Amino acid sequence: MTPTRTQPRPPRPVPVRPAGTAAVDAAGPQVWDDMTVEVALAVMAGARTGHLLVCDNDDQRTGLVTHAQLTTVRDSAAYTDRLRLRDLSDGGRSPRPSL
Repeated sequence: MTPTRTQPRPPRPVPVRPAGTAAVDAAGPQVWDDMTVEVALAVMAGARTGHLLVCDNDDQRTGLVTHAQLTTVRDSAAYTDRLRLRDLSDGGRSPRPSL
């Protein structure tokens, strides 16, 4: 097997929070919606938190996922290792059907 070279991704800028954002809304690690479910679970474990704030490519918050939601998705029959946070529907309870 020949090793492949990967190109490192440039670091993403840290999202700027608007003034007056509620502390509850701003609490917790933020991740981007292109992250896979497995990586999100690993980030949660490393951060020792039960939820993640999900952002889109414009650093706009699109939702919040919990450890329970992600483990439910991972344990479902529709789960694949390519499933990304943006592919989750109805609050992270099930994957969107593929077209």
